[in-house]
Amino acid sequence: MKSDYTPEDLLPLSGIQHFLFCRRQWALIHVEMQWQDNVLTVEGKQLHERVDDPFFVETRRDVVISRSVPVASYTLGLSGICDVVEFTRSPEGVRLPGREGFYLPAPVEYKRGSPKREPVDEAQLCAQAMCLEEMLLVTIPYGFLYYGKTRRREPVELTDELRRLVRDATAEMHAYMARGYTPRVKISKACRSCSLADVCLPKLQENVIAASRYIKQNIEG
Repeated sequence: MKSDYTPEDLLPLSGIQHFLFCRRQWALIHVEMQWQDNVLTVEGKQLHERVDDPFFVETRRDVVISRSVPVASYTLGLSGICDVVEFTRSPEGVRLPGREGFYLPAPVEYKRGSPKREPVDEAQLCAQAMCLEEMLLVTIPYGFLYYGKTRRREPVELTDELRRLVRDATAEMHAYMARGYTPRVKISKACRSCSLADVCLPKLQENVIAASRYIKQNIEG
């Protein structure tokens, strides 16, 4: 991966979740600039609207809570918004303007559903932490995922493995963007809940691929 990207190179940080969920979905949104809402995406937006207030800062004992925090990494080539960043008083943290002592940041990401089998949400959270680390010159060992369906907050350890997943996915995203490449359809159970099913047309694409394979094997061959 390149050591530095320019501001024009930065990709939306939130796209890493789309990319790991389905590379074709990510390319349709970020390369071809196509998007459609469904009930799941609308519910997700409503949850974030209740959370995101860029002018809201709250203090609870030794914790400073800041919402809608803009972040960026010129090493990863990402920029975005953290739903919430909690700064907890810690000798391993950083100084905050107008406050005494040191505070360790931890990103908190809000999701409408429940925990997923694949670490797509964890990767997005880790990418936020890696941006904060680059901006604040601090090491962030953990973050949190809050799920609207379970109404529970899950701690996430930001492991070397998770960080490697973020770096590899981000490098692949930049490669796709540079090529203007949209992957072919790979039908899975996730297609049923995808908001871009009417744009992607997975069944139609599968039939086209099958037809072209049939022609090549039985007619041209």
